[in-house]
Amino acid sequence: MANNPKYWGTVTPMPAPMIAAQAQQLEAMGLEGVFAPQVYGPPFIPLAVAAGATNRMKLATGIALAFARSPFETAVAAMDMDMISSGRFVLGLGSSVRAWSEGFFGMPYGKPVEHLREVIEIVRLVVEKSHTGELTRYDGKYHQLDFSEFQPLRQPIRTHIPIWVAGLRQPILRMGAEVADGIIGHPIWSVDWATTKVMDDINAGLAKAGRQRSDVEFNVWLFVAPNADRKQAIEDAKATVAFYAGVEQYEAYFAAHGFGKEARLLQEGVKRGDYISVKHLVTDEMAQTFAVCGTPDEVRKRVEKIWDVADSASLMPPAYALAPEQMMAYAMSIAQLFYT
Repeated sequence: MANNPKYWGTVTPMPAPMIAAQAQQLEAMGLEGVFAPQVYGPPFIPLAVAAGATNRMKLATGIALAFARSPFETAVAAMDMDMISSGRFVLGLGSSVRAWSEGFFGMPYGKPVEHLREVIEIVRLVVEKSHTGELTRYDGKYHQLDFSEFQPLRQPIRTHIPIWVAGLRQPILRMGAEVADGIIGHPIWSVDWATTKVMDDINAGLAKAGRQRSDVEFNVWLFVAPNADRKQAIEDAKATVAFYAGVEQYEAYFAAHGFGKEARLLQEGVKRGDYISVKHLVTDEMAQTFAVCGTPDEVRKRVEKIWDVADSASLMPPAYALAPEQMMAYAMSIAQLFYT
């Protein structure tokens, strides 16, 4: 295990005093930073509250959906967050899935690897040049931007804001290792996947760009449910696994673990808008594969394996369908096991 493992927490939309209190508590525990995920709404809002309540922790989008807004808006939002946090912001970007981008947000998805690469290029261009008067045009495959009437902004806190890329499988991970400052693991990764398959892809991307492993931060996310009642921990993880396994675009990932049949059946519930109704199709074995659930000792031992490859980690309760008091209990258990 790493001598001084770096852990990250998460904040989500809730009343501002609750976000502030949670962020202050995580900072007091010594956490490296906090992520705000984007399920639907923009992740910058809870992060801004957390920034105002803390002094040291990094603040990251984990993730901002890269195709849900224009890259220009993403860039200026990143600069605003970097200013609000006095240079503590990290822009985490991910492609999400086609059904969300095109269906919910009404935005083009295209080929996600090349599209995400273009978004990163535009964000970096705007962050670096928005104050210099050098922005003119950007002509890409997915975005054509005309800056002829753009009024230069004041110099940002930093002209290079770290960009971390999130991905589930090979192509995005390779591209992230090639061009990004960090890699964010998908929380539905199994521990075995995170410590074996993924590193081949990261190393391939680094080699293509002539980069070193130290050039990229690798942050592993895991769903974690430590509970003295082992059976209850497994049961509590099933809804979260059902939610992700029911995403059609993720079927190949679950099939690679031997759960392709279950994933196809779970898709039926997701398409009805009711993944909870099919969570019983998630077997105990499947729940334990994609979430670290069990007794505290079992959970600690499984999480320790990631430090063979990870630079930092984000441990989250399997939140889907859990009552607030269950979420809080798991959050406290995680803190006691790993942060104190």
